Formats: sequence, structure tokens, C-alpha cells
Amino acid sequence: MASELKDKGLELVMIAFRETPELVRRTLKERGYTAQVLLDESGDITGRVYGVFGPPTVYFVDRRGNLVGRLVGARDWESPAARKFVEQLLEMK
Repeated sequence: MASELKDKGLELVMIAFRETPELVRRTLKERGYTAQVLLDESGDITGRVYGVFGPPTVYFVDRRGNLVGRLVGARDWESPAARKFVEQLLEMK
């Protein structure tokens, strides 16, 4: 979905925390992920700033950098409901 909606303004950034760079690279390759990845090896910034202490947590940030939503837990991001949700967020001004 991320590649399909990129032209509508969707930008996907993954944050890996409490993992080594080697493990992150290997996992990305194994799963075929191509999104930009930020690494927080200690987990300090991710936990302190964003309140994330376990994956998966998804944050939705608008074009101005404002946090507009947060979901904790696994989701099927390929489902029609998820796609509709993301498209509605992209339509927000």
C-alpha cells in the first residue's frame, strides 16, 4: 500500500529500536521491506519521546509534522479497511 499511495503523499518511515544495525539490515532484507529505517539502538529516544516500549506501534503524522493518530498492535495493512483509513488520513488538510 505504501508504494501505491506515495503519489498521494504517504511517506512510510520505520523505526527500529533496541536492535543492532546488522539485525535490522538482515530483517529488512528477509522481509523485503524497502521503507526508510531510523535506528534507535538503545530505545531511549523512542521510549522517552514517543512512548513506544514494544513493537508494533504506528504513528500517523500529518504534513505539518503534527501527530494525528497512534495505533498499538499488529494490523493487516493490506486490508480494505486499513487502506480506507489511510486514504482518509491523506485527505485531511
